[in-house]
Amino acid sequence: MSEIVLRDAGDGELDTIAEVMVAAYDEYIPPNPTGEWLAYREEIRDVRRRLGYTRLIVAEERGRIIGAVTYYGDAGKDEHAGWPPGWAAIRLLGVHPDARGRGVGRSLTAECIRRARAAGRTAVGLHTTEFMAVARAMYERMGFVREPQLDFRPVPGIHVMAYRLSL
Repeated sequence: MSEIVLRDAGDGELDTIAEVMVAAYDEYIPPNPTGEWLAYREEIRDVRRRLGYTRLIVAEERGRIIGAVTYYGDAGKDEHAGWPPGWAAIRLLGVHPDARGRGVGRSLTAECIRRARAAGRTAVGLHTTEFMAVARAMYERMGFVREPQLDFRPVPGIHVMAYRLSL
């Protein structure tokens, strides 16, 4: 396995990152999505919209972007969550399907935790869903615990589950 480099995204690679993110989440989105599912896919693709108040961290291997995560140094800027003051947050962590199982997601998560600690944050929050079992298991192995009072249901049948890692 070659070395994976973690770094902030550059402006000239945002379209590539958007495609990697959509590929990462594609298995969870129904074919020919409409309504809320179509809106969710387009939100995943719109990496530019979040850049003013977040960091987009990428995982690169041999010059190819294989994963990315949106890191909120101030979780209060995450309009979807209602995180407590003093927290950082992770959102939309995605690894391209052909790069999975090699620790890329864990490395991106660890980088967010490292940045949150360096900034003096008290916790890192994230949301995931029941059907993202591999991601949930990874977060739990890394020490994240459920924070059910911050769960939400964006559409009927979808339970978005909150997790916290105290720092």
